[in-house]
Amino acid sequence: MGQTLVGILLNAAMHGGVPRLRTGQESLANYEEAAAAYGLTPCFVKLSDIDTQSGFSRVYMKTGTQGYRTHIVPTPQIIHNRAIYDPHSSGIDRLVQQGIQVYNRCNRYGKDQIHALLERNKELQAALPATSSGLSGLREMMDRYPDLILKPCRGSVGNGVMRLTRSGGERWIWSYSPAGSRRSFIRPVRPDALPRALRARLAAVPYLVQERIPLAEIGGRPFDLRVTVQRGWGGAWQVTGMFAKLAAPGGFVSNIARGGEALQTSFVLERAFPGEEAARVRMSVLSLSLAVARELEQSLPGLADLGLDIGVTKQGNLYFIECNGRDQRYGFRKAGLSSVWKDSYRQPMGYARYLYEAALRMNSY
Repeated sequence: MGQTLVGILLNAAMHGGVPRLRTGQESLANYEEAAAAYGLTPCFVKLSDIDTQSGFSRVYMKTGTQGYRTHIVPTPQIIHNRAIYDPHSSGIDRLVQQGIQVYNRCNRYGKDQIHALLERNKELQAALPATSSGLSGLREMMDRYPDLILKPCRGSVGNGVMRLTRSGGERWIWSYSPAGSRRSFIRPVRPDALPRALRARLAAVPYLVQERIPLAEIGGRPFDLRVTVQRGWGGAWQVTGMFAKLAAPGGFVSNIARGGEALQTSFVLERAFPGEEAARVRMSVLSLSLAVARELEQSLPGLADLGLDIGVTKQGNLYFIECNGRDQRYGFRKAGLSSVWKDSYRQPMGYARYLYEAALRMNSY
């Protein structure tokens, strides 16, 4: 075809929506525009359509006014992974073994795994909340801290997150939302008689138990910052952009999918902090985010695209909250940052061009 192809690897359900332009929060138009800026042609593929024996793949590509049609093409040598697979899946490993460069090979990491990796860096330890795990860890943390957040190690978009707050003496308040609901429920509990439902949740899946950071607030609503850190043209990490996530009234999680609101960072910081403090906080968030990405790349191969949640206290102290290996990006659009939303697609395509040219230089020696 004479085109330089870049593969966009999608899960089967999203891949099936490509010809109908129904791909959820993934913007096909943004991929097309971003890839074209670097002389690339995007093709959308799922793992089962890559034939490692023949070296060809069945992909969706845009064909003029006819929309997206199926094509059989040589498997792209550079693939941007936007799919989530079981950690034990060997499909991507087989591609890498054949010399195909897949970036963001894995994009769903356990919160406990990420915390352990960052904890090894002494300079980052001050930005990590006190953390334990499981039922025994919960009891230990209840002895030490009056406010706790409980997170499933492999949960996403705030699902399964709970809060335990001491309300006086031995009395605690358990706050949680049932699966699929944005409503929060509260229930009094005692450390020596934790409810069966709470113990069952902790037994069902691994949970991280963390000291709840007293986040800065706007109108009584806590917020944190989503920072998109990516590799682009040149290969170096850079911050593409950030926006603030404001928790719903009365809520304790800021996830947009759980009722949180996406707002521009400058708007929020300038209302939470006086004068030059807002600018200082912003610059510190940039530095921390880049340090986190550089530390994680030491242990996680193929890392190139991260969404980091950074908490800011009322005193302007920063804490790393969690890492998203498949940043949803749409928060920029919801915050009115359309150009940054497009940049979050452009950077990965720039990185694909960088990898292609690096491979050409290596082959020319």
